[in-house]
Amino acid sequence: MKSETSALTAAALDTTVATDPDSTPLSASRWNKVDTTWVLSLFGTAVGAGILFLPINAGLGGFWPLLAMAILVGPMTYFAHRNLSRFVLSSNNPKADITDVVEEHFGKGAGKLITLLYFFAIYPIVLIYGVSITNTVDSFMTTQLGMASMPRWLLSITLIMGMMAVMIAGEKMMLKITQFLVYPLVAILAGMSIYLIPDWNFAAISQAPSVMDFTTTLWLTIPVLVFAFNHSPAVSSFARKQREQYGDAAVAKSDAILKRTSAMLLGFVMFFVFSVVLSLTPEMLADAKAANLPVLSYLANVHDNVFISYFGPIVAFVAIVSSFFGHYLGAREGMNGIIMKQAKAMGKPLQKKHVNLFTIGFMIVTLWVVAIINPSVLGMIEDLGGPIIATILFLMPMYAIKRVPAMAKYQGTIANVFITVMGLVAISAIVFKLLA
Repeated sequence: MKSETSALTAAALDTTVATDPDSTPLSASRWNKVDTTWVLSLFGTAVGAGILFLPINAGLGGFWPLLAMAILVGPMTYFAHRNLSRFVLSSNNPKADITDVVEEHFGKGAGKLITLLYFFAIYPIVLIYGVSITNTVDSFMTTQLGMASMPRWLLSITLIMGMMAVMIAGEKMMLKITQFLVYPLVAILAGMSIYLIPDWNFAAISQAPSVMDFTTTLWLTIPVLVFAFNHSPAVSSFARKQREQYGDAAVAKSDAILKRTSAMLLGFVMFFVFSVVLSLTPEMLADAKAANLPVLSYLANVHDNVFISYFGPIVAFVAIVSSFFGHYLGAREGMNGIIMKQAKAMGKPLQKKHVNLFTIGFMIVTLWVVAIINPSVLGMIEDLGGPIIATILFLMPMYAIKRVPAMAKYQGTIANVFITVMGLVAISAIVFKLLA
């Protein structure tokens, strides 16, 4: 795959090209290879630890809630990311990112708040990858390779420093590494989904849950769905690139790219989820959750098959690493923005390179500490990432549609009602779990 198709977010995606190799300007009305590049880039940003843990939570509730999730998640993903893209494109400044647009529409105070929320929407995901990569490699070493388990503190810092070394080396190095990751990830995951078909057990289809159980399961799983299909860290840069290339046609072009991305995510991810869930029993899914392992690592442990035993953990490793790179860039962008905005407000502007060094140190230390503690990954997804992502991705653009003149033309659609409801449902599920 070309480097532009890597699973990257904001800063890295700025490096993608906006023209064909022969430098001929692209037409907004025609689909071209750069549009395909963006679909793959946005897809790669979303495909990480989320889909590797999604089958566990989604499958525990049974087949019928899972089917309802498959029906809901496509429009949820498309309309929410489309609204966020349109929000970024509503700025009078063609180079504005999401925090600049918030400041333009709602004032400096709101700009600082959204920058803070943006960071805390992405930062927990980075922490999740630190935990997941440690558990995945430890399980592979002890189960598949028959090695003794390394001390967790040593294994975690070795893996974290390896990933961070790529980031410190610069985006060009990161692009060279990630270009080898996304296509093999897609191919092996698709192959894994097909390979599990003979193990499907349709007994769960005949087990219809009560209305209360069905509703509760669906409600409490929505935050994990939001996380697993989220590619919002890339949307700000994506939208700005479309505006740079297509001008007034950027909204239509962005909508078309996001629609194809959502369709690809829906087909690929939900096929994988259904295949895994139908091949495992509820007891096995519960064991995977208790072990805090990606579902592919668990499959490798319970299947006496070379293909699954070795490719399962490898896919989990590649998915985590590729998505870590993109989300780290988003978290770094958010943290740098917080520090620099605050320093500017205090009349003490800082050099960006000094802020970068501080952010790198902060990330390494916190990633290491959390990886050693080994908290529940699903708990972190639900309790930390879900509500903030839902606020920025689902509710903030809807508020702008009601309050910002430049977005008033998007009022009065059923999709707006749907996205508002789903955002509130996601947040309410988190609040319920925290209070229960």
